[in-house]
Amino acid sequence: MDFGKVAYNLLDTIDFTLPPEPLINKEVLPGKRVENPRVYVGCPRWSVKEWVGKLYPKGTKDSHFLDEYVRQFNCIELNSTFYNLYDEAAIAKWAAKAGESDFKFCPKLFQGISHEGHLEYKGPLTQAFEKMVSAFGRHLGPSFLQLSDGFGPQRKKELGHYLQHVTPSFFLFLELRHPGWFTGGETERLVQFLRKVQKGMVITDTAGRRDCCHMHLAGSCSLVRFVANNLHPTDYARINGWVERIAFWIENGLSELYFIIHMPEEKHSPEVAGYLVDRLNAACGLRLKKPVLLQQELF
Repeated sequence: MDFGKVAYNLLDTIDFTLPPEPLINKEVLPGKRVENPRVYVGCPRWSVKEWVGKLYPKGTKDSHFLDEYVRQFNCIELNSTFYNLYDEAAIAKWAAKAGESDFKFCPKLFQGISHEGHLEYKGPLTQAFEKMVSAFGRHLGPSFLQLSDGFGPQRKKELGHYLQHVTPSFFLFLELRHPGWFTGGETERLVQFLRKVQKGMVITDTAGRRDCCHMHLAGSCSLVRFVANNLHPTDYARINGWVERIAFWIENGLSELYFIIHMPEEKHSPEVAGYLVDRLNAACGLRLKKPVLLQQELF
């Protein structure tokens, strides 16, 4: 993900401290831990050739990448659905790879919905998308609607009308990038609306756009898109901050979390995922599976 990218040599100059906990989060967190909080950690792609011999067994063919990915992680952000609409048979074939595991696919809404024209006319296409991803069955996690950088609060009426007409049961998160959504109380007003229509709001943690790391919860489930920087020391310090915040959320009733790790060079993502899993297990009393590296890189 290039969104919010800054030069590598400038990373030490950025304040990556997570924002304070918004007071209105208390309205959705009950104040005590749920019995079995569900936490999912994954990446945006399974087809990373650099993982062969490192995370996947040597000689693994492209057609078996998803099989190996499912053995290492418990969710994936599915960006391919942003570029293409698939038939339900193709979706079901992917779902079958997950077998009986508690693996979740998190599809990104098709660009024809999010980036082309007015949202007012996207009801039929959204319904088609929802029908398509329903073929994931029990392996379907939250879908997310990423709006363009130019989609600002001046279009809030359009956005509100669209979200009001999305099927209430469709597990949907919203990702916004226009700076206007993060000033003048717009975030709080939007989150209150999202709660009413039972939708979520993506938290995007990237170096060059700290405003998008807003920390607001629209419900007892959160979806975080974390953009790391090829194992720069700040990656680990940032994960430490996230573990502390996630532990707080879980102790106060967060029931479900999806944490997706992006990286300019995705060959390094398993290291950050493993670091996160170790610390979440220790801090939150979880038993998440950790990616097992077949070969540790020396540098």
